[in-house]
Amino acid sequence: MRTYDDAVLDCFLENQLQLFPEPVAETRDEADEFLEDCMATVAESLDEVLEYFEEVGVDLEGAEGEEVLENDEVFDIGDGRYLIVEA
Repeated sequence: MRTYDDAVLDCFLENQLQLFPEPVAETRDEADEFLEDCMATVAESLDEVLEYFEEVGVDLEGAEGEEVLENDEVFDIGDGRYLIVEA
């Protein structure tokens, strides 16, 4: 059974090159395994993305609000949720 839903996996597969120089997964199953190994997080809102970065101590260089979404580690799933993958 997969850890992440299809929308999350498809988002990662389509956009993984924003974070990695070459694809790390080619199928949903490979993407699910990779994201699980990375302990990727799905945030339900922008506020949760900001909370996540604050909790793990990531320096956002003064980024506020939607500026944080410009980080390569943040993937906009397209349904109001965000996938956070720390490389």
